[in-house]
This record gives sequence, C-alpha cells and structure tokens, in this order.
Amino acid sequence: MRKALLLLIVLLSVATSGKLFAVEGATPGDPSPETKGVTVKLLGTVDLGPEIEGMAGRQLRTRMVTIEPGGVFGPIHDHKDRPGTVYILQGTITDHRNGVATDYGPGLGWPEDRNTTHWLENRGTIPAVEISVDIFRQK
Repeated sequence: MRKALLLLIVLLSVATSGKLFAVEGATPGDPSPETKGVTVKLLGTVDLGPEIEGMAGRQLRTRMVTIEPGGVFGPIHDHKDRPGTVYILQGTITDHRNGVATDYGPGLGWPEDRNTTHWLENRGTIPAVEISVDIFRQK
C-alpha cells in the first residue's frame, strides 16, 4: 500500500515539474469524439480509507492506458472529485483543452485536477501508452 502512495507522490512530482502543461478547462464547443481504440489495464488499487483519515470510500488507482493510432479517449470529461496525474511511456498523446491541442511524448506528463476538462487522441503511427494514477470514489 505504501508503495502505491509513493508512486503517486513520484508521479505528481514528475507531472508538476515538467516543462509542458496543458491549458485548463475545455470549451463546450470543442469536438469530442467517443472512445475508440483504447485499452485500459488496471495495475493496482489502494483503499485510502484505512490509510488517510477522511478518505473513506476513495481509492488510489494506477492504470496503463494504451491508445492505438487514430484512437480517442473521449468524450470530453472532467476530473472534478477525481484528481490524478498522467505520465507518457511511449508514443504521443494529444490533449484537447479550450480548443487547444497539446502534444505530449515519452517522459512528459500532466496533472489532472478539478479544473481539467479534456479529451485525448493518438494522432501518431504507433500505440501511445500512458500510466494514469488517480484518486476516485468507489461505487
């Protein structure tokens, strides 16, 4: 459990110390296609209730997300009540916010906070792979 919390701290540090940050919030007029060509593999979870006071019902989740060439992670979505970070392992992911498309390649990442509203796509020719770590409310 402690290793997962350490991983979150490391990924938050990487994402917030990177050179690229996407613009906050997407406008309602942004086109946002439905999800296609995306595979999500759950790598691990930690129940945060026993770990941190006030976090009952929440989990720390780590996933590997693969977006095939031409794939889309949509539709447009927000991260209210589901903060996290993303780190790119392979390929290039285009993050769409406020009508602005920002490309992120290997070794780069971004934070996803309550102000994040976006959708993602892979415009490249190879699969794009990211590690996504977030805190979410269990259902």
